[in-house]
Amino acid sequence: MERREQPAVAVERLDGVTRERFLRDIYPRRKPVVLTGMELGPCTTKWTVDYLSQAEGSKEVKIHVSTVPQMDFLSKNFVYRTLPFDVFVRRAAEVNHQEYFLSEDEKYYLRSVGEDARKDIADIRKQFPVLAKDVQIPEYFEKEQFFSSVFRISSAGLQLWTHYDVMDNFLIQVTGKKRVVLYSPRDAPYLYLSGTKSEVLDVDNPDMEKYPLFVKAKRYQCLLEAGDVLFIPALWFHNVISEEFGVALNVFWKHLPAESYDKTDTYGNKDPMAASRAIQILDRALKTLEELPEEYRDFYARRMVLRIQEKAYRNDYG
Repeated sequence: MERREQPAVAVERLDGVTRERFLRDIYPRRKPVVLTGMELGPCTTKWTVDYLSQAEGSKEVKIHVSTVPQMDFLSKNFVYRTLPFDVFVRRAAEVNHQEYFLSEDEKYYLRSVGEDARKDIADIRKQFPVLAKDVQIPEYFEKEQFFSSVFRISSAGLQLWTHYDVMDNFLIQVTGKKRVVLYSPRDAPYLYLSGTKSEVLDVDNPDMEKYPLFVKAKRYQCLLEAGDVLFIPALWFHNVISEEFGVALNVFWKHLPAESYDKTDTYGNKDPMAASRAIQILDRALKTLEELPEEYRDFYARRMVLRIQEKAYRNDYG
């Protein structure tokens, strides 16, 4: 199908933003922004392939391996494999591999997890303590709000599926370049969601026959270089493309009161407890509507939508 470009709104870039300015002027707007000139420690110059390989040695890591650049968490078009960390880093930095699992041009992706991924959060200080000493995380939130720090390494050309997280997030690009495409929570109706993820993988060249409403989604975009920090507010959809082999660190923190979140959530992507309960109630209501004939079901479903819009929709979006 013919490639269709979507006009993109450039994400604002701000240099030398202090904690006070961030909290006063930027954070309340609830929009993405790229922060430049941040003090991140020696990691941006120190984390070469050689240094990374030596620093954390041969401990084993679980990675995603894909034969295609666009990874899809819904169809699971990748496999999980385990490699020593030093071997993984060198393979991820290669374009073509002498040794491989699936194909000589396969892509690699590491998303760090806790010691027990079902119970423990990712924390670079625990999983990669040597590397953690090189990083100075911007403390633009209270210590008790901290949720996780997720260490990531991606092969050049790798594209991750569009999704949202339920917590606020600093995406710290330590080395390499990433292109990030974002969509507002308000555009969720156009993103063909399955849970927290969009079915639209190729945001640059979407299948408009399959996803005709996608063209209505307002696209925001930025290019992250080493040392840039992207603030991604909770519920903003993001699609990340690694232009080069690179290393990044995501820092998530709790924007809502701690009790709002699911205590079993170790990834920061389970909907808040109240939202989960509301969706369950809605599912039961829709099941009840099935008792009616189609004409009545359609009428009362539309009334339910109108009631939701009246009671819950915001009217102050720009």
